[in-house]
Amino acid sequence: MRLISSIYTLYNIIMSTEAWAPRPTDERELISNYSNMALRKVPPDVTPATTILDLSYNLLYQFQSSDFHSFSKLRFLILCHNSIQQLDTKIFDLNKELSYLDLSYNRLQSITWSSLVDLRHLDLSFNDFDTLPACEEIGNMRHLETLGLSGAKIQRSDLQKIANLQFSTVFIGLNTLSHYEEGSLPVLNTTVLHIVLPMAANFWVLLCDGMKTSKVVEMSNIGGKSQFVSYETPRTLSVENTKASTLIFHKVDLLWDDLLHVFQFVWQTSVECFQIQDLTFGGMASRDHSSFDYSNTVMKAVILESIHFRIFFIPQNKIYLFFTQMDLENLTISDAQMPHLLFPSHPQSFQHLNFANNILTDDLFKNPIQMPYLKTLVLRGNQLETLSLVSLFANHTSLLHLDLSQNLLQHGNGEKCMWPDTLILLNLSSNKFDGSVFRCLPKSIQTLDLNNNKIRAVPKEIIYLKSLRELSIAFNFLTDLPGCDHFKRLSSLNIEMNLILSPSLDFFQSCQEVKTLNAGRNPFRCICEFRDFIWLEKHSKGLMSEWPDSYACEYPLSLKGTPLKDVYLPELACNTTLLIVTIVLVILVLGLVVAFCILKFDMLWYLRVLAQCIRTQHRVRKTVREERKRSVQFHAFISYAAHDSVWVKNELIPNLETEDGSVLLCLPERNFDPDRSIAENIISCTEKSYKSIFVLSPNFVQNGWCHNELYLAHHNPFRDNYDYIIPILLEPIPSYCVPTKFPKLKALLEKKVYLEWPKDRRKHGLFWANLRAAINVNLSDTRGRCELQTFTKPNADCQGSTISLVRTDSF
Repeated sequence: MRLISSIYTLYNIIMSTEAWAPRPTDERELISNYSNMALRKVPPDVTPATTILDLSYNLLYQFQSSDFHSFSKLRFLILCHNSIQQLDTKIFDLNKELSYLDLSYNRLQSITWSSLVDLRHLDLSFNDFDTLPACEEIGNMRHLETLGLSGAKIQRSDLQKIANLQFSTVFIGLNTLSHYEEGSLPVLNTTVLHIVLPMAANFWVLLCDGMKTSKVVEMSNIGGKSQFVSYETPRTLSVENTKASTLIFHKVDLLWDDLLHVFQFVWQTSVECFQIQDLTFGGMASRDHSSFDYSNTVMKAVILESIHFRIFFIPQNKIYLFFTQMDLENLTISDAQMPHLLFPSHPQSFQHLNFANNILTDDLFKNPIQMPYLKTLVLRGNQLETLSLVSLFANHTSLLHLDLSQNLLQHGNGEKCMWPDTLILLNLSSNKFDGSVFRCLPKSIQTLDLNNNKIRAVPKEIIYLKSLRELSIAFNFLTDLPGCDHFKRLSSLNIEMNLILSPSLDFFQSCQEVKTLNAGRNPFRCICEFRDFIWLEKHSKGLMSEWPDSYACEYPLSLKGTPLKDVYLPELACNTTLLIVTIVLVILVLGLVVAFCILKFDMLWYLRVLAQCIRTQHRVRKTVREERKRSVQFHAFISYAAHDSVWVKNELIPNLETEDGSVLLCLPERNFDPDRSIAENIISCTEKSYKSIFVLSPNFVQNGWCHNELYLAHHNPFRDNYDYIIPILLEPIPSYCVPTKFPKLKALLEKKVYLEWPKDRRKHGLFWANLRAAINVNLSDTRGRCELQTFTKPNADCQGSTISLVRTDSF
C-alpha cells in the first residue's frame, strides 16, 4: 500500500493543474495578465521587466518579429486558446531566460524552430498538426521536463527524434487521430503519460503501448456509443513488457460487457492501481461476471469515482459481487448512488474500503461480513442510522481508521457497542448524536471527531477513554468546557461554535495535558466570572488556537463584538469583599469629615437654620394652594382641536354635564371676554379651572394653538407640574409624529399618564366614571359635596361648578 501511495503522490504533483501552470519562484516576479481581452496583437504597453506574460484567450493569429524582443527577463509565456496558425520561434531569440511556453489550443499547422535550449515546459497540444511536431530541435532541449504534443498521425519515426530526452510528463492532446503506428509510444522516456483522445477513437492500441511507456498512464474520453457495440479486446494486443503501475481513466462511457473487457485486460498487466473517474455504463449484460478470471494479477487497488448509470438490464447483485470478489487491498466506489453492497461469504483480504457518498443503509451490516484484515473503512455521506450495528461489524476487523461522517447515525442508551482494540481514529461528525454517544466509543480511540452533532453535555458516567488525545466537538450545543476526568491524556480540544457563555476553570484543573484549545466563536458573556479565562490565555503561551481573532464578547450588549483581549473587568467591580470594604471605608471617611466640620465650623447651627427655611417654604406653598382653591370657578378647562369637536360635543360634554345642573357648560361665546385676547382668555380659564382636560389626537399635534394651551397650562405659577392636567388619548399618536418643537406633548405621551378612549362601547361607562372622579364630580350627591360651592352664584346651591369649553383653533 505504501507503493500505491507513493505513486499517487508522484502523479498528483506532476499532473495537477498547478504543475502545468507557471508558478513564480521569486516574490519579485512581475506578472502581466492580458488574458481574455480580445487582443489581435501583442499590446505595446507591456512592462519590459515582465517575467510572466499571459496572453491566453485572445484573438492572436500571428506575431511580428519584434513583439517579444523588449522582454529580456521573460520566463513564462502563455499563448494558449488563440488562433495562431504558424510560428517562427526566432521571435524568442532575445528571450534567453524563457523556460515555459504554452501554445496549446491554437490552430498551429507548422513551426519553424530555432534555438530554445533552456525550455523546461513546452505545450503544443490541441493544435492542427498533421503529424506530431517532434523534431530534432526539440530533441536538443536538454532541460525539457514536460512536453505537450498533438497531431492527426502518430508515427514512430517522429518520436524517435526526442527519444533521447527523459521527461517527467508527456501530454498528448488530440483533436483528431487518423493513424497510429503501433509501437510508437514506447519510444518515449517519461514517468507520466497523459493522452486525451478525440471522440470515438480506438483506444486499445494506445492503451497497450502507453502501458509499455511509463509508470503512470492517464487516458481521457474512453468509449462512446458509436464505438462500443459488442466490442471485445483485440486478440493481437500483448500485455507483456508493460511497466505501468498506475492507470487512470477519465470520462469513460462503456457498456457493461465492455467494462468487463477493460478490467480483464488490465487485470493481467503490471497495473497495481486502476482508477476510473466519471464513469458511465449501462446496457444489457450478455457476459456473466462469474467468467471473470481473478487470478494472475498484481492489482492492489481499484478506485471508481463519480459513477452514472444509464438504463440497463443487469442484476445489481452481479455488479456488487463483481467488485467485492476482487479481494484487493484497496477498493473505492464513491459518488455512485449505490443503495446496497454484497460480499462473498468467505473471508476477504480488503485492507482499505471507501464507499463514500452513496445511499447505503443499515442493511449493509445485517448479513455477516468477514474482513479480518480491514484497516480503513470510509462510509462518509451515506444513510446509516445505528452506531451499534457498525460497531458489531467493526469488532471482527482490524480497523485503525473509521469515517462515518455525514450520515444519520444515533445511539440509544440501551444499545450495546463492541469495538476492536485496534481502532485509533473515528470520525462521527455531521450525524444526529447527543451526549449518549460517549457511552458507545472504542476505549482505544486516539482521535475523535464529533463536530456538527446535537451534543449538549458530556455525561459524567461514560467509558474511560485512556488513549484519547484529540477531541473535536465543534458546532454542537455545549454550554461549558468538558472536563478530562475520563480522558486524562487529552492534548488537543476543539470546541468552537458551541453555546459556551462563561468557561469553567475546572477544565484547566482536570485537563493538565491539553496543549491546544480552540474555543473560538462562542457567545462569551464577558462578566466577572470570565476574568480568569482571559487571564489564563494571556499567561498560557499560545494555548488558545485562533486567538485573538475568533474570541469576542456576545454579552452584555455594551461589549458585543469586543475582542476578549481588549476587555477590562476591574478588580473592584468583581471582588465583592473588596467592594464592601471600600464602601465601608468611604462611609467612615465621610463620617469623620462631617464630624470634623460640625465641630470646627458650627454646622449644627446651619442645619437648624436650614430646617426653619424648609418649614417656612412649606407653609408658603400650603397658603398658595388654599388661595388657589378659593379662586377656582370651574371643574375643568377643556382643550381640543376643531376636527375633534364632534366627539367633544356628542360624547364628552353630555356625559360630564348632569341634569341637576351640578356641572354647567361654559361656552366661549357666553363666557369669554371679547375685550381680551385669546391667550389672555386661555390663561384666565386655566387659572379659574381646578383641572385641565386635553383631548389628544393627531389633529391636536398639528394645531399650534393646542400646543400653546398645553404650554401655558404647564407654566401656570399656581400649578404643580402635571398634577392638574388630565390628558385623554382619543386616537393613538405615534411618537415620530410629534415634532421636536412640542417637548411638553412628547413628555406627556412618554409618561403614559392619560385616559385612553376605549373603542369598545362596553367600557365607556368605566371611562366616564374615571374621568368624573379625576375632576371630583360626585354623581351621588353633587350639591351636598361640591368642593367649589364657595364660588357659586347667590341664587344657586353649588351652581358654580362649571366646565370651561374652548375650541382653540376656531379663532
